Amino acid sequence: MRRLSALKEETGVWRRLERRAGEVMEIVDISLQEEDASLQQEVQSEIDRMLAELDRLDFELLLSGEHDSRNALIAIHAGAGGTESQDWAEMLMRMYLRWAERQGYKAEVLDTSPGEEAGIKSVMLEMKGAHAYGYLRSEHGVHRLVRLSPFDSDHARHTSFALVEVLPEVEQAAEVKMSPDDLKVEAFRSSGPGGQHMQKTSSAVRITHIPTGLMASCQSQRSQHQNKEVALKVLQARLLELEGAKKAEERDRLKGEHTPAAWGNQIRSYVLHPYKMVKDHRTGLETGNAAAVLDGALDDFMEAYLRSQIGKEG
Repeated sequence: MRRLSALKEETGVWRRLERRAGEVMEIVDISLQEEDASLQQEVQSEIDRMLAELDRLDFELLLSGEHDSRNALIAIHAGAGGTESQDWAEMLMRMYLRWAERQGYKAEVLDTSPGEEAGIKSVMLEMKGAHAYGYLRSEHGVHRLVRLSPFDSDHARHTSFALVEVLPEVEQAAEVKMSPDDLKVEAFRSSGPGGQHMQKTSSAVRITHIPTGLMASCQSQRSQHQNKEVALKVLQARLLELEGAKKAEERDRLKGEHTPAAWGNQIRSYVLHPYKMVKDHRTGLETGNAAAVLDGALDDFMEAYLRSQIGKEG
């Protein structure tokens, strides 16, 4: 029923636009016959409004993937390089939280593993909002940072990497086939900060899906029960993504093309020295305003990626 309601609303928008177009054409004929300048100006203003609405609807058509309307889970993992990469992972986390704030989305940190000196080893974020996954799936891949190191006494130039995973949130448990017999649940002591309680009790939870080997863990919540709930949510999302990846791989095999999402295939580079630039290697889009991008100005990159995928998906 929820899906039916969404489809009715979607088609209703286009039908209303169609009616407006018909009404405008009638007024155009009248204005031409009467040579009424003020009426013609009014018609032009309405046409401009309709074109703006059409542009918006045209972009929304890019968000018509199977899971695009859903909330999203974002996992960020620091690459090799210790403190440098862990600091970069934390910068990416802030970038996505700022983007969510700009969008009016609700963002929550579900789980985090802090770095030894600075930054984070990994983090799991939840983004709730209209088409969150549709927008954020453009961010899936390896992100590369080039800068003068703030942690190096010689201030040498360093290159850091971080992997960003974007998963669609599972709306119903029935979407994912997951038997309790297929799950291995382990409790362990939290390794991060959190006070004496977290250090002395085995409140952290790791769940492994035995048939696939997929794993999810959580140690940031207050109780073992809460950690288990978060880990299950993440594991369900990973299984849903795996199913989608299998379909995509089969589709690419039939088309004769396949690009693995491996560490070597960075999707975007952020250069802060010797010049400032952010470049997306999939679309070629680049900007010199790296500070704005790192502060959450990602819409241009997301739109360019979505437009580049027209005809490649489905």
